[in-house]
Amino acid sequence: MQKIIGIVAEFNPFHNGHKYLLDQAGDGIKIVAMSGNFMQRGEPALFDKWTRAEMALKNGADIVVELPVMGAVQAADFFAQVAVDILDDMGIEALVFGSESALDYQKIVSLYKDKSAEMESFIRTLPSTLSYPERTQMMWQKFSGLHFDGNTPNHVLALAYAKASADKDIRLQAIHRSNAFHSQSLSGEIASATAIRANIDHQDIFNFVPENLRQLYQQPKVSWDNYFALLKYKIISQDLSLIFQMNTELESRIKTAIKKVTTFDELVEAVHTKRYTRARVRRLLTYVLLDIPRDFQLPQNIHVLGFTKQGQKHLTKVKDKLVTRIGKEAWDLLTQKSDDIYQLGHRGLKEQNYGRKPLIL
Repeated sequence: MQKIIGIVAEFNPFHNGHKYLLDQAGDGIKIVAMSGNFMQRGEPALFDKWTRAEMALKNGADIVVELPVMGAVQAADFFAQVAVDILDDMGIEALVFGSESALDYQKIVSLYKDKSAEMESFIRTLPSTLSYPERTQMMWQKFSGLHFDGNTPNHVLALAYAKASADKDIRLQAIHRSNAFHSQSLSGEIASATAIRANIDHQDIFNFVPENLRQLYQQPKVSWDNYFALLKYKIISQDLSLIFQMNTELESRIKTAIKKVTTFDELVEAVHTKRYTRARVRRLLTYVLLDIPRDFQLPQNIHVLGFTKQGQKHLTKVKDKLVTRIGKEAWDLLTQKSDDIYQLGHRGLKEQNYGRKPLIL
């Protein structure tokens, strides 16, 4: 029996570091739960979900399934919970991820399993003036002695995976990550996705990308610049109070700031505060763009974006949970509407859902 390995990813875009992670995951069937067309930190994907799924399948993934938009565009804990739940439904035995830390995350799983109620109660006692990431870090420091800062985003996600795995029979396996997550420099052996996006039109990026992806890197590309005019229109013309996670203070700050700024980044800088992190503001503005309501339901089924011949054998074991083609019956209305909005960013983008079949490599 082959080992079933799960990986949570955005691949925004896929690069040599991602190939290294897939290679280091070991032998077995590798199932990737990948964000769709909008990312966890509140931005549109550089390449659409089908292009990124093909990139993964060409470089070690056996199955790529989609995170629904309201699983993908969330803070770390919720993002991790949705992703791990999907991979658990896909029958994984191990979860492999990159981290800046050499910590034994299986011990963190055991800690949270034993003390989850006490730990979550502690978070609720902390001042609401602190951001949620700050409160979460204080929780880990108190109960595990861990000390870390904002420069270890993969470690923070890994802790969220540990929490999400506490009630599941999944082993956690960390692969050490050393490159700077936020660096915009094309240097070293592996460049970050941030650096590649920042230098996307520079020929040097191909030093950090698997050679078999050069053609796919010519597919239509988008960024917040492609959607800012639409976002500005929505902020000016709509009642924002109905948007998910909006409050009166943030609505006022956004409505005031939009009259003074000319770019998305300027808007984020004008709205964020110590309490409202840039990542939270970017996610909130994504919710505005996508008309995400306060109440929503996650889909019960799992949308398959692609698979290899080896992956196909495993899919037959979980076929009752899968959606392989979206026709008259919707998979997830919020994700499908979000994909329609994503398509507005570039005339070269293809239909993202209706009639699309999983990629087979």
